[in-house]
Amino acid sequence: MSERAAPFYCPYCGDEDLRPNETGHGAWECAACNRAFQLKFLGLLTRGVRRDPNSDGGEEI
Repeated sequence: MSERAAPFYCPYCGDEDLRPNETGHGAWECAACNRAFQLKFLGLLTRGVRRDPNSDGGEEI
C-alpha cells in the first residue's frame, strides 16, 4: 500500500485519469492533457484561535 495521498483530479484540465510519475514522491502525470505535476506539503499554518465577532463569545470558528 502506498503512503502517498492521491489527487482527485488534474489541476490543469480537471480530468481524473492520473498516475504516479516515476520522477519521485508527489509527482503525478495526467493521461488526458499529457502534463506532469508535483504536489508538495509545505506544513501547517500557525494561526491562533479566532472568535466569531457576531457570537456571544462561546463559539469558536
